[in-house]
Amino acid sequence: MTVASLLGRTGEVRLGDAADWLAVAAAVSLPWSTTASGVLFALLALALAARLDASALRRELATAAGGLPVLLALLGVLGMTWADVGWDERWAGATSFFKLMLIPLLFAHFRRSARGSWVLAGYLASCVVLLVLSSVIHDPEKVEAVLVKNAATQSGEFVTCIFALLPFARDCLARRQWRRLAVIAAAVLGMLANMVYVATGRTAILVALVLLVLFAARQLGRREALALFCGAAAIAAAAWFSSPYLRQRTIELWNGYEAYEEANALTSSGERMAFYRKSLLFIRAAPLFGHGTGSIGALFDAAARGKTGSEGSRSNNPHNQTFAVAIQVGLAGAAVLWLMWLAHLALFRGPGRLEWIGLVVVVQNVVGSLFNSHLFDFVQGWVYVLGVGVVGGMILGRRRGEPEEGA
Repeated sequence: MTVASLLGRTGEVRLGDAADWLAVAAAVSLPWSTTASGVLFALLALALAARLDASALRRELATAAGGLPVLLALLGVLGMTWADVGWDERWAGATSFFKLMLIPLLFAHFRRSARGSWVLAGYLASCVVLLVLSSVIHDPEKVEAVLVKNAATQSGEFVTCIFALLPFARDCLARRQWRRLAVIAAAVLGMLANMVYVATGRTAILVALVLLVLFAARQLGRREALALFCGAAAIAAAAWFSSPYLRQRTIELWNGYEAYEEANALTSSGERMAFYRKSLLFIRAAPLFGHGTGSIGALFDAAARGKTGSEGSRSNNPHNQTFAVAIQVGLAGAAVLWLMWLAHLALFRGPGRLEWIGLVVVVQNVVGSLFNSHLFDFVQGWVYVLGVGVVGGMILGRRRGEPEEGA
């Protein structure tokens, strides 16, 4: 028996409506406010849990796509018991896993909700508003004039929107819907320009290259793919020669690595290399079940003690999702992480536009997580949970022919 059943049919409908609108509001707030988004996601979790019955929960947990995120979160909670740090650190580490528990709840809800597309449209509209305001306030004399968050987050949000829109642009072109195509093209080109001239995220550029190849392979014929690659090459060349900011951001990556290799200089690239090397040593020391949840900061503090330059940097983030999981809950946890990603990739294996949007979300997270701990980062982590949960639920409902609720 659920809270919704106790309230009767009217109460259940209202809870469903509340969950829909909370999901829309959370998606809209995500590019802007960490605090507001956190509150909305907490309320969304309560609404979803109140409406879910035991049979629906068992159905989602019995699947790899729904059960593995919960298993990974439970490993994070269990890892608190063997961590050699204070309980504040253990709890802070565990909270990074908790958001994954929302994925099966979102599956169950959006199997039947008719408002899943509203959630996606709300996120897109919010990013478009961010694009407009970011462009308006941009001062060419300043570097990375980002309105909210940071360049990496903003460019990552724009990459998601750009590639989610590409199948719609292709359909408009095939159907000669020129006005709609012009609107989509304006959004796509505007976001690309923002990434090149205003806020360049180097990880986002790599993600864009991977998604470009995937889009050509899954959605286009040979001639269309060739035209796409030629156009992308022309845009890339124009961007490189017209944007000193883009060149600076790209070149400093290599220069920073060389400075670290030669003199242990304190650079962004050097810190990442030091974090990766130390992370492998931490995992080697406790390979199976790790050092416990919340242990990352203490391990890096101990490894940096008495050292200078990049080797002396301290962090709670190894800047790699696999390392962030394996350090805390071992290779067992890392295996669950990758199995979860594979299960979600399999969920979005179909040819439809919804499947493509889901694939964009998962691939972006996997590729980005090679250089960041994106599942544990606030915006990137919640984009993954909301994107996989909403789109996955819509696809599961469609495949099983479940009746939709709501308007």
